[in-house]
Amino acid sequence: MIETDVAIAGAGHGGAQAAIALRQQGFEGRILLIGRESHLPYERPPLSKEYLARDKPFERIMIRPEKFWADKNIDLRLGTAVTDIDPRAREVKLTDGETVRYGSLIWSAGGDARQLSCSGVTLAGVHSVRNRPDVDRIMAELDAGAKKVVVIGGGYIGLEAAAVMTKLGCSVTLLEAQDRLLARVAGEDLSRFYEKEHREHGVDIHLEAKVDCLEGDGEKVTGVKMHDGSVLPCDMVIVGIGIVPAVGPLIAAGAAGANGVDVDEYCRTSLPDVYAIGDCAAHGNPYANGAVIRLESVQNANDMATTAAKDICGNSESYNALPWFWSNQYDLKLQTAGLSFDHDTTVLRGDPDSRKFSVLYLRDGRVIAVDAVNNTKDYVQGRKLIEARIPVSPDTLMDTEIPLKDLL
Repeated sequence: MIETDVAIAGAGHGGAQAAIALRQQGFEGRILLIGRESHLPYERPPLSKEYLARDKPFERIMIRPEKFWADKNIDLRLGTAVTDIDPRAREVKLTDGETVRYGSLIWSAGGDARQLSCSGVTLAGVHSVRNRPDVDRIMAELDAGAKKVVVIGGGYIGLEAAAVMTKLGCSVTLLEAQDRLLARVAGEDLSRFYEKEHREHGVDIHLEAKVDCLEGDGEKVTGVKMHDGSVLPCDMVIVGIGIVPAVGPLIAAGAAGANGVDVDEYCRTSLPDVYAIGDCAAHGNPYANGAVIRLESVQNANDMATTAAKDICGNSESYNALPWFWSNQYDLKLQTAGLSFDHDTTVLRGDPDSRKFSVLYLRDGRVIAVDAVNNTKDYVQGRKLIEARIPVSPDTLMDTEIPLKDLL
C-alpha cells in the first residue's frame, strides 16, 4: 500500500501543473504523480509540430527537468495507470498491481485517440498523434523510407501533421469527412484560407470524404479504400479525428458524466475529494454562453489544475479563464482566443491573401472570439475586447486602420 495526501492520475500538462500548483499554493503534504508513459512529463502540442519535424529534441519539450520533481518533493510513478477507484476507501489500483490510498485525487488522464470504425486500423503504418511513442513510430517509418502519407481528419492535428509531412518531402493526401476543414472550431473564412494554403503546398485535399476501410498486405497498410471504391495508395496513415475521454474508472466508481466527467466550478466531481481537470472534464464555461463543454487545450488543463490545487489548499477560486489556442502550419501562426459557439456575426479584418488577417466572431453585438493569422497584435487586443464584453460595430471592427484597443 502506497499512501499519499494527493494522488494525481495523469502526468500530462494538467497533472504536472496540478503538482506544481499545489507546491506554489504552499501545500506541504505528499504528492504522487502517476503517469501512463515511462517518460517524464512533457508538452503535447509540439508532438504534431516541432517534435515531429525534428526541430526540437525531447529534452526541449519536457515540462520540467528531472531534478525539479525531486527538489519539490513530488513523487513520480511512471509507466502505470489507474484501473479502479474505491471512493469510500479512498484507494486506487494501478496497472502495476500497487494500491494507492489518497486524501484527494486529481484525475488528469486526458483522452485516447479516437479510432476509425472500419477494418484495417490495426495494420502497421496506421498512426495517431497523441503521445511521444506515437510520433517516434512515425519518425521511424519515415526514416525507413515511407513517402506516401494519407492524413485522415482536417482538424488542427491533421493539418499540422500534413504541414510537417509536406515539409519533410512526403506526398500528402488529406481526407476530411465534412465540407470544409476546421469545421468544428472555425468559421468558413479561416477554413477556406487554410484549404488554399495546404493545396498550394501540394496537399491533395478531399472534402466530404468517406473512408470504407484500410487495405494492407497482411501486415502493413498499403492503401485507403474510399466509399466510392477508389483506393489511395500509401505507405502510412495518420488518423486525427479527435479523442475519447479517458474516464472509465471514474464513471465505474459512480462519478456523474456523459461526455467525459462532470465537474463544478472548482473542478470537483460528484465523488468526494475527487477532482477532474483538462480534456476529460465537462464544465459549464462562461465563454461558451454557459454551455457544458470539454476543452481540449493546454490553457484549459493548466488553469483547471490551478483551480483544483487552490480548492485543495483552502483557497477556493472558481474557474473563469478565457480559452486560448494556437496552431503552427508552414510559416503561419494562428492564435485563437474565446469560443465562437453560437456566434451570429462574423467579421473578416484584413485580406487573407496578405497572409496576415483576423476573423472576429460576435454574439449580440459583442466580440466572443478571435482567430488571428500572423497577427499577434489583433490577438492580444482581441482578447481584451472579449473580456470587456462591450458592444462594438462590425463596420468598425472591419476597419484595419482602427486598432482594436481603441474600441475598449
